[in-house]
Amino acid sequence: MSLSTTTPPHGDPGTTVVVPDTPAHVPGPARFLGRALRTLWSNGKARIGLTILALIILMAVLAPVFAPHSPTATNFTPYQGPSAANWFGTTGNGQDVFSQVVYGARVSLLVGLLAGAGATLVAVTIGLIAGYRPGAVDEVLSFATNLALVIPGLPLMIILAAYVPSRSVWTIVLVVAFTSWATGARVIRSQASTLRTRDFVSSAVFSGEGLGRVVFREILPNMTSLVAASFFAAATAAVMAEASLEFLGLGDPNTVSWGTILYYAQQQNALLTGQWVLVFAPGLAIALLAVSFTLVNFGVDALSNPRLREK
Repeated sequence: MSLSTTTPPHGDPGTTVVVPDTPAHVPGPARFLGRALRTLWSNGKARIGLTILALIILMAVLAPVFAPHSPTATNFTPYQGPSAANWFGTTGNGQDVFSQVVYGARVSLLVGLLAGAGATLVAVTIGLIAGYRPGAVDEVLSFATNLALVIPGLPLMIILAAYVPSRSVWTIVLVVAFTSWATGARVIRSQASTLRTRDFVSSAVFSGEGLGRVVFREILPNMTSLVAASFFAAATAAVMAEASLEFLGLGDPNTVSWGTILYYAQQQNALLTGQWVLVFAPGLAIALLAVSFTLVNFGVDALSNPRLREK
C-alpha cells in the first residue's frame, strides 16, 4: 500500500511524490497470539470462560486485598453462620471461610496450570515422536500410551499420593501430571502421523534437518490449537484431581486450598451442624474454575476448525 501526495519536490513542479507506507513491524509470534486471542474472544463460550478465569486469577493474585482476614487465624467463634464479619461463616476451628476460599484459589490454580502444563509437555513429546517415527518406536510408545489409558486414573493417583513420603503441593502436581498425559498423547500422535507425509515435512527431511527440528519446528507449529486444547483438558482434570486428593486427606493438611476446605468440612460434619456454606463455597469455586477451562477449550476448538466459529 502506498500513500500519494501532490506536493512537488523542489526543482520539479507538478510531479507527484509517492511515499511508501511503512507499517510497524509486528513479530510473528505476537501477531499469531493476537489473532488467536481475537478468535477466542469472538466465541461466546470462550469469552465467558476467559472472564471467569480472569476473575479467579485476579482473586488469587490479590488475595490479601480481597480477603478480610488471615485464612489461618483461629480467633473467631467456631461453627458460625454467614454474618457481616464472616461472610461465609466460620469453620470448626474458628477460621474465616471466605478468606480461606479466596486464598485457596492460589493452590488450585497453581496445581491446575502446572500439572496441566506438565501433562501436556509429556503428551506432546511422546505423541510427536510416536507419530513421526513409525515402526518399533511408534509401537513401544503407543503401547505405553494405551497402557496408561487402561489404568484408572484416580485410583492410580491415590496409590501414588499415599506412598509418596512428602505430602506437598508439588507432590500433587507431579502425581497429577504423571497420570494425565495419555489422552493428549494419543490425539497428538494421530495428528502427527497425518502431518508426517506432508510436502513441507518431506522437504525438511530432504534438506538434512534432524529429528528434533523436523518434529518441533515443522510439525508442532501446525497443531498449536490441538496442543492448547490438550492443555486446557489436562488443566481441568488436574483441578478436579487436586480437589479429590485433598478431600481424601492425601495432601498437606496445613495448606489452604479448596480441597482441604472440603476435607475439614467433612471431618467436622459441616452439613450436620448447618455449615452448608463450608461445603457449597469451595465446591462452587472448583466447579467455576473447571467450567472456565472447559469453556475456553470450546474457543480453542474454533481455532483449529473454522466451521465451529460463531457468526
